[in-house]
Amino acid sequence: MKLTVLVDNNTFIDHYYLGEPAVSYYIEDEEIRLLFDTGYSDIFISNAKLLNIDLEKLTHIALSHGHNDHTRGLMYLKDKYDLSQVEVIAHPDCFYPKYYDEESIGSELSLEQIEKISKLKLSKEPYEISESLIFLGEIPQYLAYEPRIPIGKTIINGKAYIDTLLDDTAIVYKAKSGLFIITGCSHSGICNIIEHAKKVCSSDKILGVIGGFHMFDCDERLAATVDYLKNENIPMLYPGHCISFQAKTKMNTALKVHDVGVGLTIELK
Repeated sequence: MKLTVLVDNNTFIDHYYLGEPAVSYYIEDEEIRLLFDTGYSDIFISNAKLLNIDLEKLTHIALSHGHNDHTRGLMYLKDKYDLSQVEVIAHPDCFYPKYYDEESIGSELSLEQIEKISKLKLSKEPYEISESLIFLGEIPQYLAYEPRIPIGKTIINGKAYIDTLLDDTAIVYKAKSGLFIITGCSHSGICNIIEHAKKVCSSDKILGVIGGFHMFDCDERLAATVDYLKNENIPMLYPGHCISFQAKTKMNTALKVHDVGVGLTIELK
């Protein structure tokens, strides 16, 4: 499996790609060509070209959740490429309208629009993309210190509900040496996601995690998360996108944390 970061908040020194506060990863695994999230704008497309990645060969798109910093790039992708044979995988709540105050923060494309341009697969349950890649579906709460924190509201069948982000999920690559987890924002809780991956894949060995950790404050939750990750003894930790400098620094005092930026590649067997 080869993962390439197409979009992140960060870009590395002397790597002349574009960054934005969003996420998009390109994953190659045998015949699979998967885009995990599409960022906020069209920069994942220009970055892909600079990295010699041909998005015309996409076979799958998996979405971590419906926020626009993870789904808005679909607008640009559909205008440049034929997605009719591409399987788009998401939680059933992913394409419902989402608002924070009066600002729209959800997908620009509706469920009906996505159905017209692609092969849509909605699943709350874990879904096998291939023998090695698993879409985790809805993440239960396993740990008391990681409750779901609502953000804004979502509109379902014309009614407004507090959005607890049940659509937030992740994917897992089953490597020979353990599970490698790829997250979007981890609104479900990074430790809850890891616990669910272990349950779904019937494995306790976590090789690594890359993506948003959604941690900003140096509080009790961060301390509990650091203890959990330390106990899991995870050699490859790549927190990116939605983590503060303070939280990442605190994490790095107890754990070996790797930097994330556009152009980063990770290869696993």
